[in-house]
Amino acid sequence: MKILSRNKEEFKLKIENADDLWYLSTIVDAGDLVKGKSLRKIKIGDSSQGNVKIIKKPVFLEIKVEKVEFAETSNVLRVLGIITQSPEEVEHGDHHSFALEEGSIITIHKEEWLAYQTERLREAAAEKQGRILIVIHDREEAFFALMKKAGYTLLSHITGDVQKKGDDKSITKNFYREILDLVQEYVDRYTITSVVMASPAFWKEELAKELKDEVLKKKIIFATCATVGKTAIAEVLRRDEVKKALQQDRMTHEVNLVEDLLTEIKKNNCAAYGIKQTEEATNAGAVKDLLVADSFIQESRRENFYNRLDAIMKTTESTKGKVHIISAEHEAGKKLVGLGGIAALLRYKISY
Repeated sequence: MKILSRNKEEFKLKIENADDLWYLSTIVDAGDLVKGKSLRKIKIGDSSQGNVKIIKKPVFLEIKVEKVEFAETSNVLRVLGIITQSPEEVEHGDHHSFALEEGSIITIHKEEWLAYQTERLREAAAEKQGRILIVIHDREEAFFALMKKAGYTLLSHITGDVQKKGDDKSITKNFYREILDLVQEYVDRYTITSVVMASPAFWKEELAKELKDEVLKKKIIFATCATVGKTAIAEVLRRDEVKKALQQDRMTHEVNLVEDLLTEIKKNNCAAYGIKQTEEATNAGAVKDLLVADSFIQESRRENFYNRLDAIMKTTESTKGKVHIISAEHEAGKKLVGLGGIAALLRYKISY
């Protein structure tokens, strides 16, 4: 995302990729003013003479936001609301929807910007970190995932033609070589800067014997995992040997926060979860880190309790706590959703 200009109440932004849309889906709230160019159906001609035509025309509009809808699969963020500023041919008070996508330029006006909202804009606008490929494998199958700010995208899952016990069939393909060939393809396609290669037991050592390319070798970090599959990706992110490569990656930070939360819950110590407990802890000034799933924000808007959630976030910041929006797209985020979508790490233990 590119910040084109800003003042106390407004940010003018250019959307540069799909990650930016995800960021904005957690920032734009009901009551905000959003303005920019958009296509609008306009009536032209004289209706009394029956020669009216309806055309789509680009116009500059401002709307007061009522609803935000984000479909990650279509890479479109829809911001719906009531028109408050427009050209003469467009009625004030009509409904309009901005369909935001890559390349869109908008201005967002808020009466009050929370610290986590401006921080997320700065994060989205910061220089992009290197792209990271995660590979989970054993001798029979491999999963390839591309890290994103809001989780990861599973690129492919392959299985190898390997020798089975008691099977006399001759195997002509080298599965480890197939894995490395696909790694190289993804490195070239996505400009990968780091490859985290993880396996149970000693399979990564067997694969390393096939690794001849010195350039690729320098990009690879080997790690260990207990199983092979999508769930192993979250496990790998927690391992010390990969934290250095991923230390500035958003998903790693989110995984660590949720793991800290689960540890505190298990110890029955400094944690709260679910909206009732978390609200009580917030009002007591006990919240150090507030964790909110992005899907919970969307749910609160659909079910009309966003004002309650917004009050919790504002109170957290006013009592020197920090708000973290957690993507529900990865395993750690799903665990947070399972706890009610909202939780908190506390400064001290409180009774409910």
